[in-house]
Amino acid sequence: MAMSIPATMRALQQTSLNGPQDLRLLTDAPVPAPGQGEVLIRVAAAGLNFGDILQAHGTFLGGPQPPYLAGFEAAGEIVTTGEGVTGLEPGARVIGVGLGCGAFADYTALPAVSTMPLPPGWTAQEALGLMMNWLTALAALRPLGGIAEGQTAVIPAAAGATGQAAVKLAKHYGATVIATASPGKHETVRALGADHVLDSSGADLADEVLRLTGGVGADLVLESAGGATFGASLAAARRVTGRVVVCGTASGEAPVTNWELVYKHQVHIIGLNIGVLMQSAPRIAGEMMGEMAALMADGVVTPGQPTVYELADGPKALAELEARATVGKLALLP
Repeated sequence: MAMSIPATMRALQQTSLNGPQDLRLLTDAPVPAPGQGEVLIRVAAAGLNFGDILQAHGTFLGGPQPPYLAGFEAAGEIVTTGEGVTGLEPGARVIGVGLGCGAFADYTALPAVSTMPLPPGWTAQEALGLMMNWLTALAALRPLGGIAEGQTAVIPAAAGATGQAAVKLAKHYGATVIATASPGKHETVRALGADHVLDSSGADLADEVLRLTGGVGADLVLESAGGATFGASLAAARRVTGRVVVCGTASGEAPVTNWELVYKHQVHIIGLNIGVLMQSAPRIAGEMMGEMAALMADGVVTPGQPTVYELADGPKALAELEARATVGKLALLP
């Protein structure tokens, strides 16, 4: 049964490359029509991610150019499907991601292949983060990072949505977790199971990790900041067998030279972009989706409890995320 779809909708439009303060609320944006292989969903909740901030500053490679409708993670109900979509019907509740899809809106068109059904009994806002934060954390720890029982993992920004997921998963897989967060967020991170919580703005990360590991370093370091912390992440990893999974650039670019890899940091450096992984390594992606289902069944992956904002408050919410003033997942509710 086809649902009635209005011609226009509310949406947040990014108007410049000067940051999220230049988002403006449109009340008459055209409702998109789903293209080949896409589904149109009525958005019940949209997820905010650091990628939205990078796009707003023009530093997200391949990101949309202004003016564009912002947001790329949404959960809601399918209202219609484009050509070539099978197995998804109007009325189905899904969570999905789509670069440039304009998720901060009443309606958005998403690639069918990058959606998954909402877990039974979960609301749209509880499911936010499944495709972005949990999958990123899982990829970093398991198929790429190879974390195993008895190993040590360093997880930065552990109070954020991806960081929280990574702490829970690393503990589930039997790792000792050294997390970093700002002091006001330490209790939150400890409650997730982190064994040690370091001040993210404090003393040298590498010295602290070496002290906690008896001088040998961590088996796995997740690196999501870049900038000045990149070198510390490399120095915190165990020589020869240590892995550094680079999954973000929140603090800017950071170079590493071949000389450093031979004489200073003899570690494995692994790049992670979850969108590229899903497209380029479908076998790994399929195995991860199976593992996610098992983690949900085991109660390791649980419904999220995002901090919610009205659609019009999107600029304020993204400013707080950019200022590292938030804990966990953030959601916009159209």
